[in-house]
Amino acid sequence: MQAIRVHELNGIGSLRLEQADCPAPAAGEIRVAVHAAGCNFADTLQIQGLYQTKPPLPFIPGLEAAGEVIEIGPGVSTCTVGDRVMGWVPWGGYATEVIMSAWAAIAVPEAMTWEEAASFSICYGTAYGALSQKRVRLQAGETLLVHGAAGGVGLAAVDIGKAMGARVVACAGSTDKLAVCTQYGADHVINYRQGSIRDAVKAAVGGVDVVLDPVGGEVFDQSLRCTNRDGRLVIIGFAAGTIQQIPANYLLLKNISVAGYGFSIYSRADHAHYARVFADLTRMYQAGKLSPKIHQIFALADTAAALTSLLDRRAIGKVVVRTRD
Repeated sequence: MQAIRVHELNGIGSLRLEQADCPAPAAGEIRVAVHAAGCNFADTLQIQGLYQTKPPLPFIPGLEAAGEVIEIGPGVSTCTVGDRVMGWVPWGGYATEVIMSAWAAIAVPEAMTWEEAASFSICYGTAYGALSQKRVRLQAGETLLVHGAAGGVGLAAVDIGKAMGARVVACAGSTDKLAVCTQYGADHVINYRQGSIRDAVKAAVGGVDVVLDPVGGEVFDQSLRCTNRDGRLVIIGFAAGTIQQIPANYLLLKNISVAGYGFSIYSRADHAHYARVFADLTRMYQAGKLSPKIHQIFALADTAAALTSLLDRRAIGKVVVRTRD
């Protein structure tokens, strides 16, 4: 098979298109002929050795894939050869074949393209898992503030927030990005480069009930100061590079809850949670309530350029690598 492989943890420059062998699936696994793979910020960390999952060198990066099941491992009863599936993998997505745990394989809805499927697993799984978890439970009629709203997870959260009946405030850093957020249903948009997020939120909606924060740092601090009584803030990342310190007095005075959500970590520990998340998301998609936004599609040989577009913050929505014609 063809694959992007990493022999040294030197980031983008270490990616090489090579021939590689795909092992036979072990018990509980399936082998998938990959048609498309989604690009994620976590991939850029993994190829530097900075992600929590550290595969042995050389390895094939790529944390999500969509394709056709071509071989079933022992003990697998949830998939059959020929099924169209999408799902999370610990690594290996940037290749024409990948081994996937059977529990992670989600049936691709009939109307969904391979590129949409490769855009769905991590971004929509993260956004919906974070917003629907029992510590957060976004409700219809509540106000949701989404940071990084033009990125893969952020735009998915805008899409999902509207599908869940929330009023959505989208925060991003350019007019073009905010325009796409509006197209996806955001009720209010905020350019974080043009002043205080806290002041802009206060002026637009008074306060918010739920905050989805993949950024951290100063963005989190300002969010804390515009959250309503009994509000919930959910942390899904630290794209700003600064891990926030939380002043507990704010939590006390307004009865605010702060939750963390790591999609892959949670899902590996609780397969039933993973299945519930995608059962709900599949129903929303089939009802026409969700529409993954694909920014650009790259060939497998151009995976380095695909990941560079993420690091340069040029992407609005999801970047996808197509692994075969």
